[in-house]
Amino acid sequence: MSLNIIVLAKQVPDTRNVGKDAMKEDGTINRAALPAIFNPEDLNALEQALRLKDANPGSTVTMLTMGLPRAAEVIREAMYRGADGGIVLTDRVLGGADTLATSYSLAQAVKKFGKYDIILGGRQAIDGDTAQVGPQIAEKLHLPQVTYAEDILGIEDGKVIVKRRLEHGVETVKAPLPCVVTVNGSAPDCRPRNAQRLMKYKRAVSTSEKAHLDDNLKAFVDAHPYLNIDEWSAAYVEADPEQIGLPGSPTKVKAIENVVFTAKESRRLDNNDQEIENLIVELIANHTIGG
Repeated sequence: MSLNIIVLAKQVPDTRNVGKDAMKEDGTINRAALPAIFNPEDLNALEQALRLKDANPGSTVTMLTMGLPRAAEVIREAMYRGADGGIVLTDRVLGGADTLATSYSLAQAVKKFGKYDIILGGRQAIDGDTAQVGPQIAEKLHLPQVTYAEDILGIEDGKVIVKRRLEHGVETVKAPLPCVVTVNGSAPDCRPRNAQRLMKYKRAVSTSEKAHLDDNLKAFVDAHPYLNIDEWSAAYVEADPEQIGLPGSPTKVKAIENVVFTAKESRRLDNNDQEIENLIVELIANHTIGG
């Protein structure tokens, strides 16, 4: 059977490079000051989608991302690896969204998408580490969900078979389609870029990017519809203004900082219980461990 597969992906700030300009005065992340990368676990989800596509001829993989117009780079990267196209949900009024507002906005976009069989996404994004958006989208769309997926084993009788990696082992479950599946970082890495696809899609652009092209490149893109990356606005997906962006976000970030642990001193203990006990008492007293 052919499948219509949606992969949720996010362009995230590289949290390994958080500096003094990483946060704006209103408490939101200054994404322009941080290098942007493809969220790692979303790449794991993309690989699972591409494996489903390989196993089910005629299937399509469509990327869906929410962010600044530059997030089209995530779509292009996915197309180089095997995705068929994508949509950037972008609008100033979507800015500053927490997980609740983000999941609502993405759920509205999925509704606008039309027919789909399965929605895949990474377990969590490295800029928030909440693992909430995927499950929240499932709830808003009234879909069954499978979390902590490590491998999608196949589709049988309208159900997806998923191996889950849990804290104390693994389990295999079935879920009826359509459904939402969030994928662990322990899942297989995404395949590399394909050279032929890179050459084919290297000029793929979003609506915003297309506006900055010269006339010759615009004409080239217009002549090749597969190079057009769609941009959708909040109004297009019929989002309630009170449930998106900052107005729809009850969670507020107070501060962001990069914490680097350095060893200022070292201490050698003899192998006896008393010295170890004394060290633990000292660490609790100076709040290094404990409450």
